[in-house]
Amino acid sequence: MMVLKYKMLFMKAIYLPALWSSLVFSVTIFYAGTDQSMAGTDYQIYVSNEKSGDLTVISGSDFKVVATIPVGKRPRGIQASPDGRTVYVALSGTPIEPPPLLDAGGNPVLKKNSDEDGDKVAPDKSADGIGLVDVGQARFRRKIPGGSDPEQFCLSPDGSKIYIANEDVGAATILDAATGKVVTFVPVSREPEGVGLSPDGRFFYVTCETAGDVFAIDAKNYRVIGHLQVHPRPRSVAFVPDGSRAFIPSESVGELNVIDTTNQTLLRVIKLPKGSRPMTVKVSPDGQRIYVSTGRGGTVVVLDASTCELLNTIPVGQRPWGITFSPDGKYLFSANGPSDDVSVVDLATEKEIARIKSPGSPWGIVTVPGTR
Repeated sequence: MMVLKYKMLFMKAIYLPALWSSLVFSVTIFYAGTDQSMAGTDYQIYVSNEKSGDLTVISGSDFKVVATIPVGKRPRGIQASPDGRTVYVALSGTPIEPPPLLDAGGNPVLKKNSDEDGDKVAPDKSADGIGLVDVGQARFRRKIPGGSDPEQFCLSPDGSKIYIANEDVGAATILDAATGKVVTFVPVSREPEGVGLSPDGRFFYVTCETAGDVFAIDAKNYRVIGHLQVHPRPRSVAFVPDGSRAFIPSESVGELNVIDTTNQTLLRVIKLPKGSRPMTVKVSPDGQRIYVSTGRGGTVVVLDASTCELLNTIPVGQRPWGITFSPDGKYLFSANGPSDDVSVVDLATEKEIARIKSPGSPWGIVTVPGTR
């Protein structure tokens, strides 16, 4: 009965149409004591702005904003195709949940998806989907089905499949990227959010916020091959280059979980610095360091990938969520929601060297090599 319920909700949500405009315009940039001498090679940085419904495009050659691309409601998860020609972004018509109002006893008086007056706000399911952006033309192309309330996703190594977490129906969608058709879906548990594919493409993890469930799903037959639990609100997934270990943060308790991917077990739990609310984890291309955005902690934490020893804590903007590297590995970029900007961190010195304005509550971030 539970699988049938998921399937009915899922099939109802994925085929509602929506159309979005394809305006492209420029915005301004704020620099924090930097110049073009620090610029990297030829690449672009795409930032999803959750509240303004658009993407900010930043040039990697001088860190200037070159375009703002409207894409639809509540863009969050963002990835680039392997050939760098398309940027995919998760779109959702589920309203942003405001901070709860409290009664005299300190209890929340707002229900999920309620506005500031406590009135229920109905999700706009026609807005749900995966948006496709043409990198060469810097314009929104179209929206394809992506299940109900997609938040994060990842691509298969050849870019043919998209693995999506559907937060409000407790399922993961597998999408054919070329046709835009749903291949299947896999029920998991409540509020799935993080998705990460193993480097060899054999399986992917889906993390579920409410109870801290982590599901390992075979990427070919779409069967659950592992299930473990961590503390609640596991937000993202990252692997070491050889795929032997994965790292999953638990936001609610400020921890980083280390997973043995051979037998799908929890190896150890790393306590992050006080005040950390970890969001996104990235492993350096050489596999030597782990970088974790700490959300309300306002920093990016640096750990040794082998020992998990704390190496550094780098102050950035307010509530950093998404982080990514430049293609040459010289810089790290963090999307800072409340401060409406993107931090540029020089990884040689591990210091923030610039802030780039990205109005609209930046959430996700990805770099695209070269100019297409």
